[in-house]
Amino acid sequence: MVERPNDQRAQLDALYADMTPRHLLPLWESLHALVLPEPKSPAVPWQWRYDDVRAYLMRAGDAISAEQAERRVLIMENPGLPGWSAITPSLYAGLQLVLPGEVAPCHRHSQSALRFVMEGLGAFTAVDGEKAMMEPFDLVLTPGGQWHDHGNPSPAPMIWLDGLDIPIVRLFDASFAERLGTAAHPETVPAGDTLVRYGHNLRPMRGSTADRRPGARPMFHYRHATWRPALDAMATTAEIDPHLGHALEFLNPTDGGPVLPTLSAHVRLLPAGFQTRPRRSTDGSVFVVVAGTGEALVGEETITLEERDVVVVPSWMTLTLRARSELVLFAYSDKASQLALNFYGEQNL
Repeated sequence: MVERPNDQRAQLDALYADMTPRHLLPLWESLHALVLPEPKSPAVPWQWRYDDVRAYLMRAGDAISAEQAERRVLIMENPGLPGWSAITPSLYAGLQLVLPGEVAPCHRHSQSALRFVMEGLGAFTAVDGEKAMMEPFDLVLTPGGQWHDHGNPSPAPMIWLDGLDIPIVRLFDASFAERLGTAAHPETVPAGDTLVRYGHNLRPMRGSTADRRPGARPMFHYRHATWRPALDAMATTAEIDPHLGHALEFLNPTDGGPVLPTLSAHVRLLPAGFQTRPRRSTDGSVFVVVAGTGEALVGEETITLEERDVVVVPSWMTLTLRARSELVLFAYSDKASQLALNFYGEQNL
């Protein structure tokens, strides 16, 4: 005998009520929301105007020291993710300020981080005791587990964008953190030593005493003075990609893969007047305007782009870029994680 719908509903409701105290749930009631036909991020497109955030950051500089805060950072929290301290479900972003004479104390943690310099000249990030002297639009990495501190001996404020995989580490409940106990790591080699040894498509012979950096990821400083001429040179000779513009990825020189196990980073150049064709991908991305002006069409929203603005493009939202003047962008995303886990997808429209 086939049960009538009302009888079935009553039977199921009784089953659910009996299961609930035992922390059991019926998959058939939620399968449609757990296994989606395509990505649907809770994050929303958003823009942070650099001048606005900078004003709040300087007020924070008057109110709390870098030592007291450990890291004086304003988190860029996506409006669609209240309480997450995240810019996408898998990415963290914030602007950090180190004032003249300050040191942000030395620590290390499971999370991997990248720093993209927004303003200032002459401050440093030290990784395992080696200083990377930072200039605007340099990319500096602090891989997970490596000691790092920041200092600013220059006469001007230093501000950079922090990008971390905090939500990814949180997902796996794998966070460890440790303070060194002194403000700065003892200097182990001269500033820029890694660039000399590993930054020219060459490396010290494996096993030699000169091969001092971790074998899997030796490089941690990618200078604007190097990547921008490379991007400009490619733009003069290469056919432009209709969906990306001219684009270069930052690579780990040991294997040609992403710069960090969880995070990928790249730069783009769009000539004045150029408009990309729509494209979407599963990696939520954070963009910084390095130079020029234009617009980003993210889904149905149009965002005006000006220098040093930060824009988030959530997963699987269509992105079209328009360049009013020559437009240069930096971006980082969770593409490295998705590639490693065989999740990544993209679509040119």
